[in-house]
Amino acid sequence: MDYIQTARSVEDRLLSYRQDDTGWKMCKRTRDVVVHWRPSCEFAGCVYKGEGIVNGSPEKVWDCLKPEINGARVNWDSNLKKFELVEQVAEDVMICRTVTPSAAMGIISPRDFVDIVSVKHYDDGTVSSNATNVCHPSCPPQAGYIRGFNHPCGCFCVPVPGDPGKTQLFSFFQTDLGGLLPRSVVDSFFPSSMVEFYNNLTKALKSLKGR
Repeated sequence: MDYIQTARSVEDRLLSYRQDDTGWKMCKRTRDVVVHWRPSCEFAGCVYKGEGIVNGSPEKVWDCLKPEINGARVNWDSNLKKFELVEQVAEDVMICRTVTPSAAMGIISPRDFVDIVSVKHYDDGTVSSNATNVCHPSCPPQAGYIRGFNHPCGCFCVPVPGDPGKTQLFSFFQTDLGGLLPRSVVDSFFPSSMVEFYNNLTKALKSLKGR
């Protein structure tokens, strides 16, 4: 597999999700985030889009979100238990294994995911992380975890014109959790999980301000 080509393809796909407003249906709204969904073109599930303005500069928001070993995200993101580097493909491209805890009152058991992850910087100051599932010879399925599969997913930290202390955050989740989960469990889990993601990020940014 050409990992670099795969990474660039995912970057293009995520950008198209952000730019294409057609077909999205709102499924959850709070003060901080609006979550939309539409059928996925990648698998027999849905792609979810979260959009909200968070209190924090793009640099601080990115520090909380960026994919890195021993990074801040594993400390505040309740849906991320472990983040491991499998292979550094290029300066901005890596293969990673992530582990998620059980969820939905134990109905969803722990999962692990192996993804190619890239970081892209745009001329307007936007920075994005982009990921999709890959197979890697050094990372076969492991006992105790159901192997899930992320289809093109990631986030965009976008500067807010005229307000350097705020960031527009787009997030995209498109995950096949694997296993034999009821459809109703999956459909309710992701919108709620995305709201929790924004809430926990907001708390993490507030704690940074207090330092």
